[in-house]
This record gives sequence, structure tokens and C-alpha cells, in this order.
Amino acid sequence: MVGPGRTGRRHPSATRGPAERRRHTRPRVGSVEVLAGLLILLVLLRGRLTGLVDSPRWQTWTTVFVSVVVQAIPFLVFGVLLSAVIAVFVPRSFWARALPRHPALAVPVASCAGVVLPGCECGSVPIAGSLIRRGVTPAAALAFLLAAPAINPIVLTATAVAFPDNPEMVVARGLASLVVAMLIGWLWLRLGRTEWIRLPARAEPEGSRARAFWAACRHDVIHAGGFLVLGAMAAATINVFVPEVWLRQLAGSPFLAIPALAVLAVLLSICSEADAFVAASLSQFSLTARLAFLVVGPMVDLKLISMQAGMFGRGFALRFAPATLVLGVGVATLVGAVLL
Repeated sequence: MVGPGRTGRRHPSATRGPAERRRHTRPRVGSVEVLAGLLILLVLLRGRLTGLVDSPRWQTWTTVFVSVVVQAIPFLVFGVLLSAVIAVFVPRSFWARALPRHPALAVPVASCAGVVLPGCECGSVPIAGSLIRRGVTPAAALAFLLAAPAINPIVLTATAVAFPDNPEMVVARGLASLVVAMLIGWLWLRLGRTEWIRLPARAEPEGSRARAFWAACRHDVIHAGGFLVLGAMAAATINVFVPEVWLRQLAGSPFLAIPALAVLAVLLSICSEADAFVAASLSQFSLTARLAFLVVGPMVDLKLISMQAGMFGRGFALRFAPATLVLGVGVATLVGAVLL
């Protein structure tokens, strides 16, 4: 009988060389260490930063950045909580019963399901990721991702309040957004590939459902929240450096006004609950151009592209965002020509 320690096997660490053991024992730099380093850097540079804070451009940048984050955070948290509920408490069999088996039919059903979600684009990203994890076809999950922020009751009510003299804007926004969501879903069925979506690894925690629920929440908040901050920083930078006079010049061109407002919606990254009031203030533009602003904004903006890259991978975002932008502008133009 062979005694302990004489089986001929060694612990994996015993077979490693000194250099390899040092690499494995070296502490990893995590988010807490990065945050601590940034705080120390801010303390050391506080004298130089004080002068920058008094700059009008810096104050504008800070105001826009904070407003984008503050608008988005509540809906991001709501989406993360709903995503965790889907991941932990909703069985996979539910989605097989709730959605049609044929993917082409599941796309419009998932698009219309966005009506019942009172949230914005920040919350729809983690929810769509959770749906894909639970076995929902990506085409249906992506259609839901695009439709939910644009056709839910809160957004449509805000649009009606922002355009009291143009009630047709509410119908045009809901219809155009729903059509774009379905077209993107069907386009994914035709051209999309599974390897384009790379969801971040999420360890399946052991223990109770409550522990699994909070673990899923922490994962999605940290992952999606970081990309939200990056997107908000990019949007604030664009707001500071894009001259306002350019907008007045573009509004006078019927050929450039629609794509210009669509691109502006991408750059401003305004929450879908508030973008109708911004669109209403752009009175120098036509209703069709402002419709493009309202359709594109909740589907393609800087913070949303950043979050999609974090949730589904950069390769996905590089393909998905341009396709959505082109379809959003095209559908909004057609719907505006008919209804507005």
C-alpha cells in the first residue's frame, strides 16, 4: 500500500519554476486598486486641477457628464435588477412558452414586449444579455433591446407632452421605432453570426437564489456601469467641442438636416425619457428631422455603443451600431414623409 505523499504525484505548484511561482503569487490589480490609485493621483494634482475647474468649458463638460450619468443610472439599476430576476428566477422553459418557436415570429413578439418595460436604453442592454443567456434567440433579444427604450408608455407620454401641438409625433415615433427593431431582428436572422456575440463570463454562484441574484446584480452593475461612464465622458466631450452655429447652418439644408440630427442624437446620448424635450427645443429643424433624432437616439448613442461593446463584444458593436443607424434614418424619413 502506498502511503501519503508517495503516489508519485506532486502538487501543481511544486512543478513550477521560481519565476512561474512568482508570477502566480504576484497580486493582481483590480478595480479597487485602480480607484485607489486615481484618488491618490487626484490628491497629488489637486493644485493644477483647481484651475481647470474654474474653466467654463470644464464646467460645461462636468454638467453634461453628470446629467447623462444621473439620468441613466436609475434605469441601468432597474435593468440590472430585472436582468438578475430573469437569470435566477425565470426558468428557461418560460421563454420557450412565451415566444414563438420560429425565430422570424419571435422577433415581432419580442419587439412588442418592449411596451411593458418602463425603462431606457441603459436598462435594456443587460436585460437583452440575460435573455440570450437564458436561451432566447439573439434576433428576438436584440429586437427587444431596440424597441423597449422607444415604445414604452413613459417615453411615448413624454413625447406627447413635449409636442402638444403635434400628436402625430407620438404615433410616428412609436411606429418607426417598432419597425426598425423588427427589421434589425430579421436582418440578424439573415446575416448575423453567433460568434459575433461574446457575452462576458459570469460565474454561476453556489448557494441560495438570493446569493445568486445579488452576485448577478454586482456583475452587471460593475460591467455595464463602467462602460456607461466611458460613454458619458465621450458625450460630454462632444457637447463641449461641437459649435452651436453648425446646427443652425445644417437646419437650413433639407438634405442634411435629417442625418445631422441623427448624428447629433448619437453624440448627445440623452436618455430616452428626456430626449423628446430636447427634440422639441430644436424648432429650427423640421418634424421629420426631429423624428430621426427621437428614433436613432434610444438605439444608437455613444454610451449605448460603449455598453453594447462591453456586454456583447466590440465586434458586435462595430457591426450593429452602423446598421441600426442607417435603418433608423431611413425608416424615420419614410414614416415622417407619410405621417408628418
